[in-house]
Amino acid sequence: MRIGLSINYTDGFKETAAEVADLERAGLDIVFVPEAYSFDAVSALGFLAARTERVQLASGILQLYTRTPSLTAMTAAGLDYVSDGRFILGIGASGPQVIEGFHGVAYDAPIGRTRELLEICRSVWRREKLNYQGKYYQIPLPAERGTGLGKELKLINHPVRADIPVLLAALGPKNVELAAEVANGWQPIFFLPEKAKDVWGEALATGKAKRDPALGELEIFAGPALAIGENVTGLLEFVKPHLALYIGGMGAKGKNFYHTLATKYGYGEAADRIQELYLAGDKQAATQAVPDELVRDVSLIGPEGFVKERIAAMTEAGVTTLNVTPIAENAAARVKLIEQLRSLY
Repeated sequence: MRIGLSINYTDGFKETAAEVADLERAGLDIVFVPEAYSFDAVSALGFLAARTERVQLASGILQLYTRTPSLTAMTAAGLDYVSDGRFILGIGASGPQVIEGFHGVAYDAPIGRTRELLEICRSVWRREKLNYQGKYYQIPLPAERGTGLGKELKLINHPVRADIPVLLAALGPKNVELAAEVANGWQPIFFLPEKAKDVWGEALATGKAKRDPALGELEIFAGPALAIGENVTGLLEFVKPHLALYIGGMGAKGKNFYHTLATKYGYGEAADRIQELYLAGDKQAATQAVPDELVRDVSLIGPEGFVKERIAAMTEAGVTTLNVTPIAENAAARVKLIEQLRSLY
């Protein structure tokens, strides 16, 4: 089991980068840099590459629609180069609120586009002359759609690796099936190990049946909040706004993947109430409606014995990396949490 961490640099990126170097020494294995509609992830990843030596660096995630497939491949190859082969390309579809609302790009065919993007990326990394005629991407651009002057090109530079690992953030059955078929790793959200087989087992099995053996075993990256101690129950409250946002506010009634997930976990009545309150504008009440049990199920918050049991459950469910969010008051406390977590397995 590896330990990962998604960084939050709202208080200053240089300070966060210095903390990552300390976390690396404490046993951290991988750092994820998010990209929603904040600063871009690539700038931060390049900076971290220069400030770290061993820890892997992952985009968490680059959005499918915001870069051309070729630029995504170039960016990944460049980050892998400046990090001496430590980069992991995390890709996800995001959602229409961000893609259409902030980028002004149509949110369509996420599964088909993801498959084609990965095929193009891998062709670029192999330094093949790029000629791709897919349903969603045609490279070079057909003459009737442009000037007709486009030509087949290959990447000028020689990538450090032609097989840069790819991680897909996926939740719905078809997306998860695709991840199990074509990606090196899969990143679910709000992972509840005891329910994972019921929710995703069929999709994972179907995808793995079509998987190229050269990809190796599928890695699973779970993302629990982390707090270890005898008196940390109150910290469950810190996780509730995040759950309320996704279960209640991401999408509309009938079109919210996270609400559906909570329902499949057995929290359907609570999920309905959270969504009703959130969409009515009462975010505080929606947050208060998140059950303690749900937070506990998807987090690592509790005494050492409890956390150790949850790690064992995660391992049994196939998790290979715990991409934790430490709940601590300062950098030193976060480093200590990573050290504690490392000591439990």
